[in-house]
Amino acid sequence: MRTGLCTFPTDYSMPFPDLAIAAEQRGFESIWVAEHSHIPASRKTPFPMGGELPKMYYDTLDPFVALAAAASVTKTIKLGTGVCLVIQRDPIHTAKEVASLDVLSKGRFLFGIGAGWNLEEMANHGTKQPEKRGTLLRERIEAMQTIWREKQAEYHGTWVDFDPIFAWPKPVQKPHPPIHVGGGWPQAAKRAIQFGQGWIPVGDAQGAMRRLPDFRKLAEESGRDPQSLEVSVYYCPPDPELLARMRDAGIARAVFGVPSEPREKVLPLLDQYREVASGVG
Repeated sequence: MRTGLCTFPTDYSMPFPDLAIAAEQRGFESIWVAEHSHIPASRKTPFPMGGELPKMYYDTLDPFVALAAAASVTKTIKLGTGVCLVIQRDPIHTAKEVASLDVLSKGRFLFGIGAGWNLEEMANHGTKQPEKRGTLLRERIEAMQTIWREKQAEYHGTWVDFDPIFAWPKPVQKPHPPIHVGGGWPQAAKRAIQFGQGWIPVGDAQGAMRRLPDFRKLAEESGRDPQSLEVSVYYCPPDPELLARMRDAGIARAVFGVPSEPREKVLPLLDQYREVASGVG
């Protein structure tokens, strides 16, 4: 089982390129960054975890800029969006950002995506029918996959529609960087099977293990090889017993949360994570 880190990079936390270097030096397989373009002042949509929305949600850096900076100072660690809010993004532009980052990182990008939860945020980007965002997400992903694969790409859907275009660069990873769909059971799991290479149940290791047999069965019923679909758990507790159970159950990746704090608070935590992970193997 591989181990990674996830964080909200900000202008007051440990500089993200330095964090990526520290993670690579400690043997972590991947590092993932969140995305929120803005937080609406209305705050009508409740925070899914309950309580007040944490400060770093307001302050997080652009994920592609942060990851490109990390790509320039690292060599082996994989770099992921965790998650990119595709429903708030133009697919042609995002396809170029994904491909450009994959080129700059020499094929190390992991494309974590999600359907979002903040209804006002997505509405400000033009997604004003949130009940339709699953279809919108699928069409934008399909359109991007077409752009990455084809010399002359076109896509015609309900929400995404464009005539033949030329768009370069193409990703280093073929046919495109792996797509990991974040979210709960069953919708995100179904999307992962439909057009992804992985599922990310956030902060629910126990639930992920319970659902793993159902996920594999659903994959088989949909004509997918379950072994071709990774399951990664975000914000995994650094509990050796839990990690061992996750490993034995077939979870592909445990991702530990890194707070948006200065390096003097972050580096000891990375060392703690490394020690726990090395004991599990």
